[in-house]
Amino acid sequence: MRGPAARPTPPAGAPGDIRLGLRANLAQFSLLVAVNALVGGMLGQERTVLPLLAEQTFHLSAYTAALTYIVAFGATKAVTNFFAGTWSDRYGRKPVLVAGWLIALPVPLLLIWAPSWGWVVFANVLLGVNQGLTWSTTVIMKIDLVGPARRGLAMGFNEAAGYGALAATAMATGAIAAHWDLRPQPFFLGVAYAALGLGLSVLVVKETREHARAEAALHPAPKNPDHHGGLSTAQIAGITSLGDKALSSASWAGMVNNLNDALAWGVFPLLYAAHGLSIGEIGLLAALYPAVWGVGQILTGWWSDRIGRKHLITAGMLVQAAAIGLVAAGTTLPVWAAAQVLLGVGTALVYPTLLAVIGDVAHPAWRARAVGVYRLWRDGGFAVGALLAGVLADAFGLTAAIWAVAALTAAAGLVVAVRMYETHARPQ
Repeated sequence: MRGPAARPTPPAGAPGDIRLGLRANLAQFSLLVAVNALVGGMLGQERTVLPLLAEQTFHLSAYTAALTYIVAFGATKAVTNFFAGTWSDRYGRKPVLVAGWLIALPVPLLLIWAPSWGWVVFANVLLGVNQGLTWSTTVIMKIDLVGPARRGLAMGFNEAAGYGALAATAMATGAIAAHWDLRPQPFFLGVAYAALGLGLSVLVVKETREHARAEAALHPAPKNPDHHGGLSTAQIAGITSLGDKALSSASWAGMVNNLNDALAWGVFPLLYAAHGLSIGEIGLLAALYPAVWGVGQILTGWWSDRIGRKHLITAGMLVQAAAIGLVAAGTTLPVWAAAQVLLGVGTALVYPTLLAVIGDVAHPAWRARAVGVYRLWRDGGFAVGALLAGVLADAFGLTAAIWAVAALTAAAGLVVAVRMYETHARPQ
């Protein structure tokens, strides 16, 4: 006989006291939102200052050379995303998150003390690892906690926190640089973000892997027999990259989306500076796009839970293309400000919705690895975008490079419209 303190064996699909849902996990979910805001802030410390640092402090005249830090960041983050999903399944989410914050600690110090551009590139290699481990893990952990019903809303909150903090930090560093200098003062924010993110992750964040296991136990048998739970990592990579029309279309759209972001990060500030805008004005424009993007994702993530994913992604890519074309056509601060707002709206429609597509289609048993593969493609867009924009700008000028990316973005929207199937049924 079991003693009086013994607990009955929980039924299949309800292990222990684990409950899925946003309300049931609100405290831990809110903590992860705050942690991801710090992740976004680490990236935001560079958005205004680093393109100007390349030109004014390190005197890099070739656009391709000046954008090497984005290539380094994007390539490293893309590969790290892939491993973050696998490691999260193997070792748990929290250890991966903590490792990401440990790697972040030297980044702002390297940017402050860099005697040559190679140091800046190395700092962005570390930043790519940090972003790949921490951002991927906070995405996975929030998907674990909320379950299927509010996945779009959860991704909206996650991305809103990250990119809202990125925008606020971009504006703050622009103001700091305008008042003092391009360094060291703007990077003091990064020192604080890294220390706080590490402290919260070690002391307060809780492991969520068991939530994914609880959902997997409840998960219905997939309609597609190729989507069962016992897949190898290579099989998951193939399904996410090519095999499944929704997953592969999302991966392509994600890559083009971050190709756009590389353009906004590395090329737009140089265009604005070439037209005589001040550092403060460049900082304002650099903040507008991620600010609208960040705040808008709360609405668009929820909206995708109501009406589905595909049409929001298609519309968002086409809106982005129009916005990038407006940047290329513009020559004044008001026009560029309008373009940045429009670009933020388009990206808000796309960003959390793409992540929700991955969560919709991937089985909980391999969802973390599918997120890693998707983010491998998506953040590879940083490297592709920086190389493409740099080569085109050196050959044909900044404006031609921007127009080319606008056309590529429109093509990505059309691919989604034709190829992707709807992954989330409209609630009855």
